[in-house]
Amino acid sequence: MTESDIAKSVRERLPAARLFADRDWRIATEPFPLDKKLFKQLDSLGRIILKFYQALNLLHRQSREGKMPAWVSDWLDRGKPASLLGLQADPALKNELPRVLRPDVLLTEEGFSITELDSVPGGIGLTAWLNRTYSELGESDKVVGGASGMLEGFDSVFGDASKIHLVVSEESETYRPEMQWLANEIDPDRFQVCDTDFTGFENGDAVYRFFELFDLPNIASADRFFEAQRKKDIQLTPPPKPALEEKMMMALFWNRNLREFWRRELGEGFQKRLENHFPYSWLIDPTPLPPQGAIPELSLTDWTQLKNLSQKARDLVLKISGFSEQAWGARGVHLGGDLPLEEWSVAVQHAIDSAEEHPHVLQRFHKPRVAEAKWFDFKAEEVRVMKGRVRLCPYYFVSGGWDRPQVSLCGVLATICPADKKIIHGMRDAILAPCSKA
Repeated sequence: MTESDIAKSVRERLPAARLFADRDWRIATEPFPLDKKLFKQLDSLGRIILKFYQALNLLHRQSREGKMPAWVSDWLDRGKPASLLGLQADPALKNELPRVLRPDVLLTEEGFSITELDSVPGGIGLTAWLNRTYSELGESDKVVGGASGMLEGFDSVFGDASKIHLVVSEESETYRPEMQWLANEIDPDRFQVCDTDFTGFENGDAVYRFFELFDLPNIASADRFFEAQRKKDIQLTPPPKPALEEKMMMALFWNRNLREFWRRELGEGFQKRLENHFPYSWLIDPTPLPPQGAIPELSLTDWTQLKNLSQKARDLVLKISGFSEQAWGARGVHLGGDLPLEEWSVAVQHAIDSAEEHPHVLQRFHKPRVAEAKWFDFKAEEVRVMKGRVRLCPYYFVSGGWDRPQVSLCGVLATICPADKKIIHGMRDAILAPCSKA
């Protein structure tokens, strides 16, 4: 098949209900290739991320119990309702972790940077569809995960559950079509997409939580789900643990006071891998420093000094940590080097003022490298080459008991945005493609 034939076939195979509500993308003429080194790194990354979640879960629990510094849980718990914190601390959920792991990986000149970890990710159905479609068009031996890996991986996280209810909130409505496609393809008798007022589950069922914890006031059946999970009547993933959904997790990783904890729980090898890929991060804490104190790596003695850094020195990203409608997608993200000083100053002051209820995180910005990708322009009827910046979203699925969990890489979604776009996310002029092993 020619490149144009492939692109046209991809478009023809789009489900009638589409995969995203009111969203389109540029159709790639081929999967995005991963070289052997990069694929090997991504293939082994899932185990490291799961180990990091296990360590973070332990750190938060031990902080609440007084075995680790109290300031850790104080920050992770800020702005959360007492009922949710009580649920998070319930012994019945002690070892529960997300079973779908998806890091956001930006390709850089030095390798790659993991900007955040998403445990309630969109794109599962889309990536499954892309994998199948491009595999059927001649790339079956190269596409990461193959034609059915994403479907089998998602199915595996629910074990032997009788029925699986995919509960999609209004906030996540954009992703309902892909979840419906996913349910239909795996097993329409066993999987079903449900609204947030659904309560028809039975003992032995599983619930996939496709809603954010900040949105709980709008989730009518949430308490029923959580109580059933607490009683172990049903499986529920991801668990209601807001501490595991805070972007400040990377700032905690880089905090020197916790370095020995991470070394002990991760092992030196895994710790080094994360040091290579987690951008240096800081928690915006307005607590005054002693006269001789300074913020590590920045040589600032007060966070207000961040407001007046030169544009060159503002190669930084400021973002809300979590538990907010501003904490997902590209919302609530401020790229220092791309903003006028006045806008940057306002964003910094807001972060300082919001510390008690909505903590913010500062990250060092690693500029994504430029790569080329081909897409088909249906209006001009020709293949075009776009120079763009690449975000990879590998999907890892965790199956089995928490005493011996198994992690599998089942697919990688590439989002290639035009090179002049500073923040990479799904948009109409972005190319979306599955990834292949070069």
